Amino acid sequence: MDIPLLRDIVILFSLSIIVLFLCHRFKIPAIVGFLLTGIVVGPYGLGLIEAIHEVEVFAEIGVVLLLFTIGIEFSFERLLQIKKAVLLGGSLQVLLTSFVGFWLVRQFGFARDTGEAVFIGFLIALSSTAIVLKMLQERAEIDSPHGRTTLGILIFQDIVIVPMILITPFLAGMTGGQGASVILLLFKGIGIIGLVVLAAKWAVPYLLYHIARTRNHELFLLSVVVICFGVAWFTSSAGLSLALGAFLAGLIISESEYSHHALGNILPFRDVFTTFFFVSIGMMLNLGFLLHEFALILIMVTMVFILKTVVGAIVTVLLGFPLRIGILVGFSISQIGEFSFILSRVGLENGLLSGDINQRFLAVTILSMAATPFIIILAPRLANAVATWPLPKWLLRGMNPPSEPEMPTLHDHLVIIGFGVNGRNVARAAKEAGIAYTIIEMNPETVRSEIARGESIFYGDATRETTLKHARVEAARVVVVAINDPTATRRITEAVRRLNPDVHLIVRTRYVQEMQPLYGLGANEVIPEEFETSVEIFARVLNKFFIPRDKIEQLIARVRADGYEMFRSLTPASNAASNLKIHFPDIDISAFRIPADSPFVHQSLAGINLRRRYGISVVAIERDSEVITNPDADMVLQPDDILYVLGPAEKVAKAVARFIFKK
Repeated sequence: MDIPLLRDIVILFSLSIIVLFLCHRFKIPAIVGFLLTGIVVGPYGLGLIEAIHEVEVFAEIGVVLLLFTIGIEFSFERLLQIKKAVLLGGSLQVLLTSFVGFWLVRQFGFARDTGEAVFIGFLIALSSTAIVLKMLQERAEIDSPHGRTTLGILIFQDIVIVPMILITPFLAGMTGGQGASVILLLFKGIGIIGLVVLAAKWAVPYLLYHIARTRNHELFLLSVVVICFGVAWFTSSAGLSLALGAFLAGLIISESEYSHHALGNILPFRDVFTTFFFVSIGMMLNLGFLLHEFALILIMVTMVFILKTVVGAIVTVLLGFPLRIGILVGFSISQIGEFSFILSRVGLENGLLSGDINQRFLAVTILSMAATPFIIILAPRLANAVATWPLPKWLLRGMNPPSEPEMPTLHDHLVIIGFGVNGRNVARAAKEAGIAYTIIEMNPETVRSEIARGESIFYGDATRETTLKHARVEAARVVVVAINDPTATRRITEAVRRLNPDVHLIVRTRYVQEMQPLYGLGANEVIPEEFETSVEIFARVLNKFFIPRDKIEQLIARVRADGYEMFRSLTPASNAASNLKIHFPDIDISAFRIPADSPFVHQSLAGINLRRRYGISVVAIERDSEVITNPDADMVLQPDDILYVLGPAEKVAKAVARFIFKK
């Protein structure tokens, strides 16, 4: 029995595997690969797919599942963390881009009437959440200032697609006069939202609780699928869209404690069916039309990039960030996204897009999405170049920066760049130890709140020398760079080393492969998160196997010494020639306090003979806030003495364990 659809599915997925493999090799997002697959197999390409209508049905299922998972992942708690970027930044970006897009479309005659022009403005306003977030995650920039701002704007775009879908029939009524009654549709929407609230509060959690108690995986999965498609069908029957219903179904489940389990079950189905969706979009692109109007389409793509980059930069600057961050955000959201495809289908159903206009939209969207990875890679260089222009100070620093507290004249202090989790921990430890420090932070909201708490922090872009000089980096003993922007980290490392050749520069990075260039720029120590996470994990594993604590400390010291020696051997030595750690990576200088119950209390240095026992030397002793360098051999150790010892890391760890713990 011949089943044409089955043949088409095999062809579609087989070609998708080949294209995705090539995209992976060249680091091109999967969505672009799916679009290219659709172009190849579609009626305007090789014409390999015959069951086009069936593929479009599968694509509709993909849209439903995509919106369903967006609804599940939507969290009010997550929204509150970046509420300003979401509510203010997102709304300004969508409104400004839609308005300017509408005006340009009307000016150049790309729309038949006002309704179609407004709708095209909506399409232009949306960006690609999938491509942008994937790129930011791969570049470890999702927690950087521009990454958080971009995420907030994208979240708002994902939400605003729902009211856009609702408004689309009204816009169609502006063209054909056939839109549904506004009042009737409004009442339907209010009624459905009321049912959603009731279902999310009581009905669905109660139902899923009893289903989960059965511990039957198939029963739980089928229940989630029924909720998804049931609500989508209900909203569609009421005259609203399938996509809106799917989003509402996701919201219903997101408020229950079973949302993560439901999401894990539905993700494989979503990935399969969204493949059909993006492939079906590629199939709609007429290559002949693209080649015939290539010059015009290229101009339109350029206009979209310029419009969305400028609007994104303006919105980010209005949020209080410097121009450099605004440019990075603008480039990140400069493309037209996958949700525009969903919205365009609603527009096609309501007669809002004519044939030529739809083909131009498809071509512009696909080209802009394909160019996005390369634009995001080039964005930091362009942003850094613009930041060097003789622009107004308020534009380079950001509008309405937080008022700075009186900064004392610091010397021999600690400078912390970035006040995320790592920066906070360093500041807390410095405060406990009585070390003078100052903090540089890019988030104006964080700076305002921390100044109110009395923290020694000021707002500024640490990639600029004036900001580093304000923190008196040239007089600092230690600088810690703890930000999430790899490009900015490299620029800061180079600038700090140039301003202070003798400072001890500690840089936090995300991945091990970033260590080599940072050492080459002058960092004394580079702490990769993935490396330290591995150390913490194996330390806890050994603890569960009852390995003695001193043995664990020895192993940690050995791993760190080996790892840093390996990476330092690939790079030239640091400019700080006086630093023993650079020239002798096996050597460790450590300080530790002698507790009152230590076995070495009231013994002389000659008596304990650390050099013979452990192969380490005491270079100084701190007692009652007085530092005694090169102590005599007959000096007797007292409780709370702080010993500064020099020796191999493994031997220092062993000696420390012996001093602190009774044997």
